[in-house]
Amino acid sequence: MSVAAANSWFSGLFSSGGATSSHSLSSHRLFCASRRPYLLSASKPSKDVNQNPVKGKPKKLLSKSEKEKEAVLQKFPSISRDGSSLSNADGRSTWNKTGRSQLTSYKSSGLPRKGNKGLLVDSTKQLVETGNLQDAAFLNAVVKVYCTHTAPDYSLPWQKQRQYTSTGSAFMIGQGKLLTNAHCVEHDTQVKVKRRGEDTKYVAKVLARGVECDIALLSVEKEEFWDGAEPLQLGRLPNLQDAVTVVGYPLGGETISVSKGVVSRIEVTSYAHGSSELLGIQIDAAINPGNSGGPAFNDQGECIGVAFQVYRSDDVENIGYVIPTTVVSHFLEDYERNGKYTGFPCLGVLLQKLENPALRACLNVPTNEGVLVRKVEPTSQASSALKEGDVIVSFDNVRVGCEGTVPFRSTERIAFRYLISQKFTGDIADIGIIRGGQFMKVQVVLNPRVHLVPYHIEGGQPSYLIVAGLVFTPLSEPLIEEECEDSIGLKLLAKARYSMAKFKGEQIVVLSQVLANEENIGYEDMSNEQVLKLNGTWIRNIHHLAHLVDSCKDKYLVFEFDDNFLVVLERESALAASTSMLKDYGIPSERSPDLLEPYVDSIVENEGAMDQHQFGDSPVTNSEFGYDGLLWAAWAQSNRTHYCNSTRPIRSPELGLVKAELSLIRPSDEF
Repeated sequence: MSVAAANSWFSGLFSSGGATSSHSLSSHRLFCASRRPYLLSASKPSKDVNQNPVKGKPKKLLSKSEKEKEAVLQKFPSISRDGSSLSNADGRSTWNKTGRSQLTSYKSSGLPRKGNKGLLVDSTKQLVETGNLQDAAFLNAVVKVYCTHTAPDYSLPWQKQRQYTSTGSAFMIGQGKLLTNAHCVEHDTQVKVKRRGEDTKYVAKVLARGVECDIALLSVEKEEFWDGAEPLQLGRLPNLQDAVTVVGYPLGGETISVSKGVVSRIEVTSYAHGSSELLGIQIDAAINPGNSGGPAFNDQGECIGVAFQVYRSDDVENIGYVIPTTVVSHFLEDYERNGKYTGFPCLGVLLQKLENPALRACLNVPTNEGVLVRKVEPTSQASSALKEGDVIVSFDNVRVGCEGTVPFRSTERIAFRYLISQKFTGDIADIGIIRGGQFMKVQVVLNPRVHLVPYHIEGGQPSYLIVAGLVFTPLSEPLIEEECEDSIGLKLLAKARYSMAKFKGEQIVVLSQVLANEENIGYEDMSNEQVLKLNGTWIRNIHHLAHLVDSCKDKYLVFEFDDNFLVVLERESALAASTSMLKDYGIPSERSPDLLEPYVDSIVENEGAMDQHQFGDSPVTNSEFGYDGLLWAAWAQSNRTHYCNSTRPIRSPELGLVKAELSLIRPSDEF
């Protein structure tokens, strides 16, 4: 019955011309891919006077370029002399916005040449049709990824959700390593990879996972997996209108897939998985679920990036995104330097553009440049060097424009944060500022941003504490997503969206739910409420709360929530009842393993400073960065649809477990 319902749901989604209904553009937007058959059309071989000269006429002499082309044809016999395939499809069926089937022909792409140093190409050589690259060596470096995921249950943090599987793409980069997207192996319990044309899957290990840049590094220990393998080489950053070829294993079939397009735009882009903003390449080539983690090539056969997400909206078409090689190289160098991924640093300030002449005059800025520091994050190193009201006019001697942009290549400009993303954790930046009309230079140590409400949980399992049936856990974006924004409440949601961490390790601790018992009579209906104090002490994080409970000697445990709401428990009676309650609800432990470690107080500031729970004073959204429709194009055959307070997988006998999720990006002026 569930299969029939799923098939009915899929057919309903693509009915009425295939247009997406308006309600699908909500925060839990739905996107799924339906399998469509390939349109096979065998191309006939063309007659060539050089190959079959007409009887009685002399054979035509070949020029130098024609001789090179003939050599290519001898090396790749499946490519015909008119550029078409002799025995394979020269096109495939795509499903456009109106629901009609259209034939998309593959266009040109570079032809690689083998060498003893990886992938060596010559841009002057004759290009061939993309649809005829089935024998190209660099395609053999692209593998299919099979991942089994077991995600935490953030509403019931002592357990995990039911496992599901997905497929994606990856490619070889040498030294026994593969690159793919971080979201392809998120919450992985098993990762396997399979090479093109083989039927053996090999177990892979995740070495590093970069959430912000959506890149993961894999390794395969079995030596036979690497027999005859030629790793890909990373190419340069492409230019606008450069041809790009996306290779991977998307929905629609089991074999490798190739799609062709051009580079449409290069700018700082919102990354859906990490909710970060890094350099991105926009292309118009088809990127579908399963393409994620696959490489994108230029016409010379060089890898220019990693496919990872698409933009879905009724108002746009064919907008896909590729992680450029500059970001990939930063990730790999970070891993080589530190033996692990440490993240992309940030400056830790909120900025305002200085386009208005009166504003510049008021701040004593003589030229049409610079951006205003309107807030400094307390946890950043910039708090010791920068102040509110400073105007940043240069970063490492690069002038910053009044729109927050800096020169990029020859005739382009790019967002100021691009320069910051080129740095590594612990690097020092020289910043030129105007303070009180006086120019000066300061130095700032760059570190990754401290998120008050994290987008991903380190270690994969959320922390929790149960006291007499009261379930406490830190607020996180996955918890908000599971619980549904409506059940969180506007006030708590505003804190989650706009508050800043005042010190490293600060968390918003919430009472997730109450497990009904005679010890907590009258509190059963409470859920998703922030707890502020225990017996008059401000709570810094979930570990601090556990420490306060363990060290309490008072008769009562008095929990204070927003709006002065109180929960009072008799301490000895509540703690004594916890053991039987855990048994009744089948919970293995009253707290997560990380809370069993001794609590170390890292706060040196006066505790009176904790009595300042400000919120609503951080970044203001700007339509210029309004990427609220980004949807990662991956999790082939593993997309799930999110319902309020639950997650239900939709099954299809043809596609397996399908997950559709829209990741909202919070636009900001954060640097």
